[in-house]
Amino acid sequence: MYAELLHALPEVLTLSNLAAVIIGVIAGIIVGAMPGLSATMAISVLVPFTFGLSPLVALGLMAGIYNGAMYGGAIPAVLLRIPGTPAAVATTFDGYPMAQKGEGGFALQVAVVSSSIGGIASAIALMVLAPPLSKVTLLFGPSEVFWVAVFGLASIIFLLGGSAVKGLISACFGVFVSVIGSDPIFGTDRFTFGQLEMLDGINIVILLVGLYALPPVIDLLEVPLKTDGVSGSKLGTEPIWRALPKMKRFWKTWIRSSIIGIWIGILPGAGGSMAAFMSYNEARRASKTPETWGNGEAEGVAAAETANNADTASALIPALTLGIPGTAVAAVMLGGLLIHGLQPGPMLFRDNPDIVFGFMWQFLFGAILLVLLGGSLATNSFARLLNLPRPLLGSVIIVLMLIGVYSIHGRMFDVYLMLLFGAIGYVMDKLKFPLPPVVLGLILGGFAEENLRLALRIGRGDWSILFANVTSLVIVALTIAVIVGPMIKRRLSKSAKTAGG
Repeated sequence: MYAELLHALPEVLTLSNLAAVIIGVIAGIIVGAMPGLSATMAISVLVPFTFGLSPLVALGLMAGIYNGAMYGGAIPAVLLRIPGTPAAVATTFDGYPMAQKGEGGFALQVAVVSSSIGGIASAIALMVLAPPLSKVTLLFGPSEVFWVAVFGLASIIFLLGGSAVKGLISACFGVFVSVIGSDPIFGTDRFTFGQLEMLDGINIVILLVGLYALPPVIDLLEVPLKTDGVSGSKLGTEPIWRALPKMKRFWKTWIRSSIIGIWIGILPGAGGSMAAFMSYNEARRASKTPETWGNGEAEGVAAAETANNADTASALIPALTLGIPGTAVAAVMLGGLLIHGLQPGPMLFRDNPDIVFGFMWQFLFGAILLVLLGGSLATNSFARLLNLPRPLLGSVIIVLMLIGVYSIHGRMFDVYLMLLFGAIGYVMDKLKFPLPPVVLGLILGGFAEENLRLALRIGRGDWSILFANVTSLVIVALTIAVIVGPMIKRRLSKSAKTAGG
């Protein structure tokens, strides 16, 4: 199965595909360095512009942006004590104190090297674990695939944290959107409200841009940026090759944090923030001088940045093989795959091996390029870049969103629909409704419906076919465990607090 992985390498090494990764990494670093922006938003804005590109070029841009943005979040975290991305919160603990002491340049260099190491480890994990897992999932029939879809929805709802009820409502909204349009079997209209433009269903790009890109831009324009951080003159930057020998002592932290990040990335709904905090706490616990942490300890930056980059590619392991994204960015990337005619899941590895394995190589190259591009870009120029007026930045992003969505079909109806989803996403964000279940509901809703109806047709309408084999029963048991597990955990936690009180 790994022969196909090597077979995909020459195609990735073509000029257009390499250029896509390089441009993506640079764009990702800039996006990550802008407080309030994120890889999720950047990829959401990018997806409409990839229609005319080959799948590998489009995926190379996404992989580059993802890698670059996860490191880019460290730049304002170090300079301004403002995490550029949610996963960079732990980086502020020691990064900003280092910058105040005139070691901001070294902090950024530790961040970029650690980010690259975490990204490389994550890409290797994706290459090693995804192919054998895909071979196993090829054995699944319609009933098993239906239960996998249900398991994916349950995972993102109940393991995401926060209110399970809100997660369920978000997922149901996504499933509702997935059934809008013509019935795939009988051809009847469903929830089109008399609009001919909705007969083909809701384009996932419109939903992604509206939900994920518009609300952060509104927040960007609402919240003023504090600029009382470290100026460029206090960075104390030196060539990165001179800084590398000082980082040799972090090798244990890099290994430990990479393992934690990969493990967290595979878990649906966890994400880089959890990985960064867990890694930071473990590294501090293992340190011989824990009292120095929080006052400018470079190893704290290394632990946080390694972990939040080690969950990038690993989050795509369940996404590519089972259609279950581990993070919000992975959910958006699934949308990117779909618009290029690539159905995430078991058949992806069978029908499009060159593209999916090429995508893995692009993640690896993107992580390696972080040191070359991030090491030179993360200098005094970023201190000036962070001072761009927010109204100007937000206006540019909104214009790009409108152009991108309009270019899908060349009609204003899509733009109005995107603005509607943007308003819904903004309200959901303010009310603390999670957005990943909406995307997963849209992706898995139609997938689950199709396989459920296919299984019932095979079983001549007998619902027992859904429980007819061991594989289905195992997935049902896992789904029940995902739903009941957090409830039991909360009940035990309350009992322990009551007993302690």
